[in-house]
Amino acid sequence: MSELIKQKCEACHVDAPKVSDEELASLMSMIPSWTPIVVDEVMQLQRVYKFKNFKKALEFTNKVAVLAEEEFHHPGILTEWGKVTVTYWTHAIKGLHKNDFICAAKTEELYKD
Repeated sequence: MSELIKQKCEACHVDAPKVSDEELASLMSMIPSWTPIVVDEVMQLQRVYKFKNFKKALEFTNKVAVLAEEEFHHPGILTEWGKVTVTYWTHAIKGLHKNDFICAAKTEELYKD
């Protein structure tokens, strides 16, 4: 995971390549707590984080928002009592790009704080 954390997201355009099946397997091994899901035929990365209460969940949500702005790569975030669901995918290519894995790894680091 540390390899991903050191990287920065790159600008992604419509013609950017999606991760290959081989890359997907390798990258998923670096973020084992995340799950690849398919929503409306678009592959995405998702993880649910658990918290003791709403306040802690909201604090984490705000940290993820700051990260998203720093990386200019914005996830779906659902904040509920005791949990936050974070979902990354690259809208421009309607699928997964290395940026999604970089941000997922950096999100993991926020949870450890």
